[in-house]
Amino acid sequence: MAIPIGLFGLMHFMTADKMVGMAPGGSITVYIIGTALIAAAVSNIIGKYDKLAAVLLGIMVLLFIIPHAQMLSTDESQISNILKNISIAGGAFLYASMAKDSTYVK
Repeated sequence: MAIPIGLFGLMHFMTADKMVGMAPGGSITVYIIGTALIAAAVSNIIGKYDKLAAVLLGIMVLLFIIPHAQMLSTDESQISNILKNISIAGGAFLYASMAKDSTYVK
């Protein structure tokens, strides 16, 4: 899961100009989201705070459904992005449910 998420994060930096229209706040939001995606990927790879990162990733990706749903009236192909986001969120929540709590003090 970490590799595709990391690649999505890199794509936010490489194609920020194409994503600006979807993000409230403009390009700074696109760069923040790209950074968050890369951070989640790194967290999953090294196993530090990976459970927290997976939960936050799932929530963030579910929130991405909002702009795609708004564009659905003019672009029917957005349904594939909505389904993709639901799938990624489901994978993130599944990862979080199976991750160990090794980074938390008991």
